[in-house]
Amino acid sequence: MVNNISILKNITILYAEDEDALRDITLNILKGFTKKQYVAKDGLEGLKLFEEYQDQIDLIITDVNMPNMNGLEMIKKIKLINPNIPIIVTTAFSNTEYLLEAIDIGVDKYILKPIDMKKLLQVMGQSLLYHELKDLYIDKLTNLPNRNKLKKDLFENENTIMALINIDKFSNINDLYGEMNGDELLVQFSLKLKNAFPNNSYRIYRIEADKFGIVTQDNSIELDSFKEKCVRLAYEIEGKSIQIAENEIDINVTIGIAKGIDAYKYSQRVITYAKNKLEQVMVYDDSFNIQEDIEENIKWVKKLKNAFNESKFQSYFQPIVNSQTQEIYKYEALLRYIDEDGTAVSPVLFLGIAKKAKLYPKIITVMLKEAFKLIKAKNKRVAVNISYDDIISLKTRSKVYTLLENNKEFTHNLEFEILESEQIEDFGCVIDFISDVKKFGCSIGVDDFGAGYSNFNMLTNLDIDFVKIDGSLIRDIDKKLNQQIIVNTISNFAKEFGFKTVAEFVSSEEIYNKVKKIGVDYCQGYYFDKPISFDEV
Repeated sequence: MVNNISILKNITILYAEDEDALRDITLNILKGFTKKQYVAKDGLEGLKLFEEYQDQIDLIITDVNMPNMNGLEMIKKIKLINPNIPIIVTTAFSNTEYLLEAIDIGVDKYILKPIDMKKLLQVMGQSLLYHELKDLYIDKLTNLPNRNKLKKDLFENENTIMALINIDKFSNINDLYGEMNGDELLVQFSLKLKNAFPNNSYRIYRIEADKFGIVTQDNSIELDSFKEKCVRLAYEIEGKSIQIAENEIDINVTIGIAKGIDAYKYSQRVITYAKNKLEQVMVYDDSFNIQEDIEENIKWVKKLKNAFNESKFQSYFQPIVNSQTQEIYKYEALLRYIDEDGTAVSPVLFLGIAKKAKLYPKIITVMLKEAFKLIKAKNKRVAVNISYDDIISLKTRSKVYTLLENNKEFTHNLEFEILESEQIEDFGCVIDFISDVKKFGCSIGVDDFGAGYSNFNMLTNLDIDFVKIDGSLIRDIDKKLNQQIIVNTISNFAKEFGFKTVAEFVSSEEIYNKVKKIGVDYCQGYYFDKPISFDEV
């Protein structure tokens, strides 16, 4: 009992009682054990005090029979404001109906009059401890069970099916509309989930900021029917905006589904897999070989870390030629990992892993050193790729600027290609970077234009020298009229604004002739040459 009472000294209570004598006696005792007390003579006054001081009040003690508004009516209204507030009812009536109604509306404890103060203090301590423990399993924003409760529930039911729901790019919503609106959106989203998945068959959880879980409580629910409900949910969310204040906010979700005691773990993995495959809803299947992918990722992280220490990276250089003369104008530096047997491994196998492992900044440093090596030794013009993540990283930009400063007599032969397939969110940072490297005499262009978030307006806002047209638009340009029209549009647009165009993936004479006819300035591809080593340049 002593331990329970000790937690009362820092709490603020709301005490509602209409009997003057009892109220004064009880209040005097409570003052000795609690930090602050708000006192009401009836339920209506108690409700007003709670509405005004709800952020301060930790616990409520109330009589039942009071004028103006009785205690139970007051509790119902308070629970609409804060369903988690601990409440203790005191009454002279041992009426079962009162007891049942009190339990039904969320009262924690029930004490009969005359009040045993020792018992009341003990009950207050127990109630606070209960809510303190309850908070470990409840998300305070949505009042949904949280990740701790999910893991506990999954452990107790091995046959359950779980859907992990991720609100795509939720951080962008916070940036655009502010965190208050973002929080309100999460609350509204949780209500949508409750409507779609009734609690007699499903349980809903908020796991992280933008992740929610749905778990089946009815073991008769089949995996296919559960997936069907998830698909309908995703379709409904995509088709209807969520109204927050005066804003209509559009969201999309990705849903991963898995079954069994490891459902949480596998739903996390399959949701990542679904995003990579651009699938909105996906069910985990052993055939995905996700475990093998993870093991391969771990292997590559170790390889890459060793490669930086043991100089196992080497640049290959692919010629870029003048479309009219076929003379080599410059080379693009393409990184290769040199395996134990001497095989040059394409970056397709490791660049994505390098980014996730935060090793990509080291790669741009290696690329620049390799580029300067060729520029210095053979007086060639060299282009290197740089990602948006590199540009927004202060640490990476600092390394780039240091390398440029240390090699500034050669920087006029260096070009940067910004990967356009990565969404650019901070144009100001990119504009500053372009300005900074141009002071060293470097040229700069946009790579992969047409592959991802292509935006002609972006090209006009960036002080670029060239745009590289993505290979997906060049690969079949000799056969597909649509691609010819798009490439012709890009080429004409570039001419109007004074920057050059480069076509990559020029792999045949037919493609070359079509690109040349359209008027693209430069070509790159296996029709002219594959990437070659430093010695072959």
